[in-house]
Amino acid sequence: MEDSGTGNSTPEDTAGQNPAGPDGTGGDSAGPGRRHLHGPARYARPALIAGAVIAVVCAALLVIIFFLDSFNATVYSVGGKSVQDATDEARAIRDTYATARLGGIIFLLVGLVLAAAGGLLVYRHRNDAGPDEDAEDGEDVDFEDLAGQ
Repeated sequence: MEDSGTGNSTPEDTAGQNPAGPDGTGGDSAGPGRRHLHGPARYARPALIAGAVIAVVCAALLVIIFFLDSFNATVYSVGGKSVQDATDEARAIRDTYATARLGGIIFLLVGLVLAAAGGLLVYRHRNDAGPDEDAEDGEDVDFEDLAGQ
């Protein structure tokens, strides 16, 4: 007669299998050997990646805007005019990409701050022990055991 109360009620034919099932859903999403981070450290790596991507895209945008501004100024100055003149036409050319430039600078700063915060959290929690890291399973394998010495 089986004990249906407490204790290990896992059938022998499913022992050692993935509790998530055949479709891979459910259960613990962090596999063996992965750490379970809590709090803001859980979002550190995605924040680092997102911040770096935002910063790179905004830097590329600002470079493109710089070249477009230079091109517009060059084309405008071919007729002997200067973009620095106090005319309405020169002011319109100077302000053509002002909104995109301001948005690019703001998002560049946000991306850099996000990447720095994510990097700081990843750095601070790099040596945190996982929940099962302290418990030994009785197997201690070192280089000599693996090399057969």
